[in-house]
Amino acid sequence: MRLIRLSLTDFRSYPALTWRPAAQISALFGPNGSGKTNLLEAISLLVPGRGLRNARIGDLSRHGGGGGWAVAGRFATADGEADIGTGTLPEGPADRRVFRLDGTAPRNQGEIASRIAAVWLAPQMDRLFQESTSGRRRFLDRLVWALEPGHAREIAAYDNAMAQRNRLLAEGRLDAAWLGGLEDAMARHAVAATAARLALVARMNGVAAIPGFPVACMSLTCPIADRVSYTPAVAVEDWLRDSLASARTRDAAAGSATIGAHRTDMLLSDATTGVSAALASTGEQKALLVGVILRHAALIAEARGFAPMLLLDEPAVHLDPDRRAALFAAMVTLPAQTLITGTDADTFLPLAGVAEGLRVHGGKLLPDRRFPQTESTRTPVPGML
Repeated sequence: MRLIRLSLTDFRSYPALTWRPAAQISALFGPNGSGKTNLLEAISLLVPGRGLRNARIGDLSRHGGGGGWAVAGRFATADGEADIGTGTLPEGPADRRVFRLDGTAPRNQGEIASRIAAVWLAPQMDRLFQESTSGRRRFLDRLVWALEPGHAREIAAYDNAMAQRNRLLAEGRLDAAWLGGLEDAMARHAVAATAARLALVARMNGVAAIPGFPVACMSLTCPIADRVSYTPAVAVEDWLRDSLASARTRDAAAGSATIGAHRTDMLLSDATTGVSAALASTGEQKALLVGVILRHAALIAEARGFAPMLLLDEPAVHLDPDRRAALFAAMVTLPAQTLITGTDADTFLPLAGVAEGLRVHGGKLLPDRRFPQTESTRTPVPGML
């Protein structure tokens, strides 16, 4: 899988941009605020989810633009070229985002997830182990989606049923049949989503180490996962359905379900030392996280037959020189197309002759002569004219 062409219209800081990557690795550099992260975010929005920044749709349009925005990518895939676009409709609401696959609306986002995949690392993820469980759960679900596109539907269906139940309880509308139907849906989708999460954890824990990075052991804190591990799924659904029914009064007071798939937490620890990521130093946390992203990319390549795009925003921060060199070596070795950003071009000079180097300035990508066009960087990606 390769990104052949990217087009942006009134997206963040870009009035308009058309870019054709010329190498497997693209190093983007420039001062803070130049638009490096915006470019990676645009690509991340071409796969299901809220993208690299988890931003609101209304915040994605360019300040001073027409109010709408669009991102379009042409990809070379195993099934031929695919045109994928997302953005707001010209005459539609500014807070409603749509997708297009080869010019038409897909039946669901799973159709897009089955064609392309992307994983990313962003500076805000450095705080993953100090903040709320919701961030870690979103991180976990992105890992699952990249391998199991149907997981997005399970999570969406679960969230929809839970939102309806929360509203009924908040309004005091205790219709037993209605609530029972919603709780049944929550139980079914929660167990399916949890099983997919557990499968991802097992597969990740079996992936070989990336040289130079610690191996992270992944686990879940979740009563549903505890039961799914040794109890038939149908029995776990019955238990969760009964638990939700008996907790209606408590959940009405709390304003949300106090048990369910939305309470799952993901834990990481160093497989060698056993030290939890939450207790590790900032540098070790970053090394664990980078190792997870790289191992996940390798797992996708093995499981799906194509590697995802790697979107690495300022990954060198908190990495010592040896691990920075290990990261660059892994980028060259993995079959994934990689975009990496940083403020200083000198950081990426070890990639000269392998990567294209582009300075981001004024809404444009300007080639840097310190990154010569060798045969490996001059050869276009598959399908590119």
